[in-house]
Amino acid sequence: MEERVKSSFEQQQFMTTLGAKLALVTEGQVVITCQKRPELTQQNGFVHAGVLTSLMDVACGYAALTVMPADADVLSVEFKTNLLRPAVASELKAIGTVVKAGKTLVFCEAKLIGNDDTLIATMQATMFCVKNE
Repeated sequence: MEERVKSSFEQQQFMTTLGAKLALVTEGQVVITCQKRPELTQQNGFVHAGVLTSLMDVACGYAALTVMPADADVLSVEFKTNLLRPAVASELKAIGTVVKAGKTLVFCEAKLIGNDDTLIATMQATMFCVKNE
């Protein structure tokens, strides 16, 4: 399961563009880290909300993949993001966790935390199990 997640993550070119790294893979949980860089910020110098949302979405997706059958893949079908404070931390950590896994839908939550342990954003997400045929 861990190798499958790592292999899939390496194919995510957008995560490569962001400089995101897969830090932890366990059943039902994935942690992704990303360093703040000027090209990831918006006009006020905060890490852009699109970056934050992407990190949490991918963390939730891979957390969901850890509980899916080996012949399945995952797609996001819905998510809600709460931006709690500006992202000024030098390193970001997105922690995606499975809350409830069904046969086709997996409900997940994510927290985005700065390197100072400040909670920056949260996400609730629903992932869809896509059977590979």
